[in-house]
Amino acid sequence: MKLVSIITVNFNYSHVTDEFLDAFYKTNDYQNVEIIVVDNASSVNPLPDWQTKFPEVKFYRSEINLGFAGGNNLGISKANGDLFFLVNNDTEFTPGLIKTLVQDFENFPKTGMVSPKIRYFQEPQILQYAGYTEMNYFNARNYCVGQFEIDKGQYDNLTGLTGFGHGAAMMISKEAIKQAGLMYDNYFLYYEEMDWGARIKNAGFDIRLNMQALIYHKESVSVGQKSAMKEYFMNRNRILFIRRNGNLFQRIIFYFHFILLVTPRNILNYIIEKKPLFIWNLFKAIWWNLTNTVDSKFLGYKIK
Repeated sequence: MKLVSIITVNFNYSHVTDEFLDAFYKTNDYQNVEIIVVDNASSVNPLPDWQTKFPEVKFYRSEINLGFAGGNNLGISKANGDLFFLVNNDTEFTPGLIKTLVQDFENFPKTGMVSPKIRYFQEPQILQYAGYTEMNYFNARNYCVGQFEIDKGQYDNLTGLTGFGHGAAMMISKEAIKQAGLMYDNYFLYYEEMDWGARIKNAGFDIRLNMQALIYHKESVSVGQKSAMKEYFMNRNRILFIRRNGNLFQRIIFYFHFILLVTPRNILNYIIEKKPLFIWNLFKAIWWNLTNTVDSKFLGYKIK
């Protein structure tokens, strides 16, 4: 039986991680697991309380916020598993989840990553993820299949290859990580799992979707409202993704698309929404890509 390392990252909301761990022990029926929790520089160190409540869990703390990719990379570096199941701490497992995902690696040797069906926890019949389409490298767009639809089983036959795994729940093989490397932590937020998926596929592995495995995500269906930080990283990292993964022709077309269409459209939207500071963050995102290489380390920014 393969050892599965379950890795989750916490930032400030330690009670959410408490709920995650409590629910895991009530639903898990796969015996060969280790659980690793990384605290990403929360303002109050939760490790002493956690170590008392959950002595069987391995806890690690970073004194700086490493972001989604960096926090998970730290967890992977401490893990011993044959497979690494990276999950958000605001998810809830269902019986058979891990075993069903592990079977993909046993049945399909080229599997590098697999994600389950994801539904919203607060509205449990609503889908969040039933796979991704492939990326359009000319405009850096793809489509999350099934999102916001009532799950009537209409996508259950999609089990198989998919464009990308979902960052809220993705199981990756040790061999795929050896070949493709860890997540690129310079993204900090957004697009890092897309970049990882592209590299895993380029290394010769498949990304799969298993619709017979189900996880619930406590993210609200209304999440996604604009914030200065989100707008900055979405724009910055959309450009960075194409710089890192597109060929020369794709990059040239994308740059024209972004400057001539996306930038003026976003500026107009920010003006209509009366969020002029977002315009500054958009130009800041573009400037970062003009002044940094694709391997530049993220040093942190104050986003107004």
